[in-house]
Amino acid sequence: MNKVVLDASALLALIKNEPGAQIVEAFLGNIIMSSVNLAEVGSVLMDSGMTAEECEECIEPFIDSIVPFDTDQAFIVASLKKLTKHKGLSLGDRACIALGIKSKAKIYTADKVWAELNIKGADIGLIR
Repeated sequence: MNKVVLDASALLALIKNEPGAQIVEAFLGNIIMSSVNLAEVGSVLMDSGMTAEECEECIEPFIDSIVPFDTDQAFIVASLKKLTKHKGLSLGDRACIALGIKSKAKIYTADKVWAELNIKGADIGLIR
């Protein structure tokens, strides 16, 4: 199986056993994630009362590779602003898409508005 990129919403669905978790579960062993989206997941988990250590222990088993946010991704994120502003995508959303474009991997999210995007090089799938 090819590597897949997860948005924060997709990993949170798996961690919290929400709808779509079984779809994400099928990708275990092949998941990559942007360090930006890792920060998003960590923030949500820590807001729910987890410590940083608990958060790390919770997240690490699911992700095969955390990809540092680099200059190439930064410029892709910037270029996506105009294409996604009307749909309200955040910097973190665009960082996820940028990693998918750069790595030529399918991107998975729980955010249904992404299905309405038409971005060259971005192969987006919904988990619910």
